[in-house]
Amino acid sequence: MGVPAAAGVALRRDQHMLAQSGEQMTTDRTAIRRRLAVRRKPDRPPWRGGKSRHASILAPLVATVAATMAVGVGVAVARAGRERLDERARRRERQLGLLPGEPLGDGLRRMALGQVDLSVDLLGGRGGKLDEAAVHETRKALKRLRALVRMLAHELGEDAYSRESDTLRGVARRLSGARDSEVMLATLDALVRRHPDKLRGRRGVVELRQHLAAEHARMERRSLRDESVRAAAIDDLLVFRARVSAWELPPGDDTALVEPGLRRIYKQGRRRYRRAGSGRRRTAAMHEWRKRVKDLRYAAEMLQRDPPGPTATVRGVATIGRQRKRARANSARLHKLERRADSLGELLGEEHDLALLAALIDSPGPTRLAGERPPKLGRRTRKVLLKLIKHRRRRLQRRALKAGRRLHSRSPREFLAMARAAYVPARSG
Repeated sequence: MGVPAAAGVALRRDQHMLAQSGEQMTTDRTAIRRRLAVRRKPDRPPWRGGKSRHASILAPLVATVAATMAVGVGVAVARAGRERLDERARRRERQLGLLPGEPLGDGLRRMALGQVDLSVDLLGGRGGKLDEAAVHETRKALKRLRALVRMLAHELGEDAYSRESDTLRGVARRLSGARDSEVMLATLDALVRRHPDKLRGRRGVVELRQHLAAEHARMERRSLRDESVRAAAIDDLLVFRARVSAWELPPGDDTALVEPGLRRIYKQGRRRYRRAGSGRRRTAAMHEWRKRVKDLRYAAEMLQRDPPGPTATVRGVATIGRQRKRARANSARLHKLERRADSLGELLGEEHDLALLAALIDSPGPTRLAGERPPKLGRRTRKVLLKLIKHRRRRLQRRALKAGRRLHSRSPREFLAMARAAYVPARSG
């Protein structure tokens, strides 16, 4: 292990001081020898090995400095080890999914507390600053929390469920301005990249982008840099956390705890999928469908459990091996459901963003996403933009409806039976 620079400088300084001291001691002793050597030969000092005694002074000092450095390095290593353990424990507490041997109720409470803590940490910012990435991750954590609360709606009761949902929705609304304006700007940029020949260089498109960029900067200043907004959001989350800590969930470890909520999420998503397919108020139906698809995606992730570890005796190896194999197979079914819902949610999200951009372009006045009136586009530019957006949305809608047919192919009863069979109880962990 190398010597730290500061310790090396101190060691060299001590050695230099010691050398000076040694030279002074040698001079003094030489004078003494001369006075005492009246009846002796000048070249025979009365004390033999004097210089070897000088060297013996350096060895303890070097050993002391080395020991001090070793202690300092040991403390640093120990502190780093504790920080790694703390980080590992923090990741474990915030894991979205059940741990081996963890009952369902305890796991859901842990996940809720972990997502609240993650949100508070993100809103705290680094060095007092909050960036867009932190806002995005916070909004994702809030969506996970809302899905978890929706899954426990029956157990919490309608009053508590409404209160918790309203709290989380209010926190998300405080942070929505900067994120929504960023999404609108990114949606226009993606459309230009997809059709550079038709859109890049058009004066109206350039002016529209400048307007969206200015609006995003304004919303960023208001949302990200306003300490009162962040403080209010954190206060609401801490109050919500206190209520989560007091949740009294049943001690059982089966899906009965969440089956009413799961049925409600799946049934609403299936109904909205059919409504979107019918073509009636398709934009609103697609948006509402996306919310339940996201809920289903997070619910499937929460119900997955890490497979049990290889902690069996020799006689139990075969049994544990079968348990691990069955756990993996069951979790794979939930993981497949999660992947399908996540992919469908991305399609519906892009479709919704394009719908908002089209509404902004087609709007004659200010909108929620643009506090000021957007620039007036030329008739041809406006027509080209709306045509390209419409074409892309139709393609996304076709893909989404096809994916939705696979996701919602089961009846609500069949879906619950699948979820019940795929769930791995804690005793298997």
